[in-house]
Amino acid sequence: MRMLYYKKMSKIKAIISGGGTGGHIFPALSIANELKERFPEVEILFVGAQDRMEMEKVPAAGYDIIGLPVIGFPRKPGIRLLKFIWRLFSSVMKARKVVKDFKPDVAIGVGGYASGPTLRAAVRKGIPALIQEQNSYAGITNKLLSKKVDKICVAYGQMERYFPKEKIIYTGNPVRKGLFEKEPGQKEAKEFFGIKEDAKTILIIGGSLGARSINNSVINNLEKIGKSGVEVIWQTGAFYFDEMKELVEGKKPENLQLHKFLSRMDMAYAAASLVITRAGAGTISELCMVGKASVLVPSPNVAEDHQTKNAMALADKEAAVMVKDNEINEKLFATAFELVNDKAALKKLETNCKKLAKPNATKDIVDEIINLVN
Repeated sequence: MRMLYYKKMSKIKAIISGGGTGGHIFPALSIANELKERFPEVEILFVGAQDRMEMEKVPAAGYDIIGLPVIGFPRKPGIRLLKFIWRLFSSVMKARKVVKDFKPDVAIGVGGYASGPTLRAAVRKGIPALIQEQNSYAGITNKLLSKKVDKICVAYGQMERYFPKEKIIYTGNPVRKGLFEKEPGQKEAKEFFGIKEDAKTILIIGGSLGARSINNSVINNLEKIGKSGVEVIWQTGAFYFDEMKELVEGKKPENLQLHKFLSRMDMAYAAASLVITRAGAGTISELCMVGKASVLVPSPNVAEDHQTKNAMALADKEAAVMVKDNEINEKLFATAFELVNDKAALKKLETNCKKLAKPNATKDIVDEIINLVN
């Protein structure tokens, strides 16, 4: 019986749609990898938005992807609105053809511009569909899709505010596979960064591209960092690295490390006493998995201000501290240095953060996908 089940499942075809940011792409890849690991013969096709980062990241991970010309809804009326309407119509037509030609057994949406046309096309064909909502505030695309799809996997409680309650499954967010399978010890991690074992350490990450306001705050507080006695590991992001390197030339304190990109995030988390970061859903899920105290600075430049909602979901449970982006220069490092020197406060944040972790999120989501196929 079990062998027959495996044979049947191994031949399934799945479409995974969405992207635009790492917060959508990395969960999608985690789901695809879990499907591939369980059923090596599974066929997976990604559908993304043309000229967005998924068109690079997905092929690099070994999967095929088709791009739709869809773009985001313009905030102001004008010529861009006409462009949006035309591209949406073109994307709907192309998505229907992709679904018709590929003939998937299941469609999975992870949020982002491309998931709307793709999942609507799948549902019209009677194909089982599931969406994975990473944030505590649902985006417009997923709100609209929720009425049509079969299951909705979420990472936060009280999501019945946005979705039909009977469709919701609380799974948590997928995190990068391998990141936490063998967590390095603090001693090993600090040796990796050339830091003394007993040194208090702050890790600053603004996402893969970096965050302008967080980077500027570092520049504006170089003197305070130098006098703090705290080791600071600073990932500027590739987009800002050359500029930041030039700005700190000749005045970088010895306790500040400058990195374009951190290839060993497991080491970075293990070395850190405290993390300063944006409040993207993927980052928050990783912080919960490792149980790290954090100061969250939500980006003000995201749809529906969802990062503020993500940060508040942790801050309300005393699992993180939030500093608003427009208060960053005055409050960020004052808050961070006060926290990193308060063992009791750090421990409280770590404990409460760890309680929110969902280590089996990817497996649970794939279980739901398999149930839909069956």
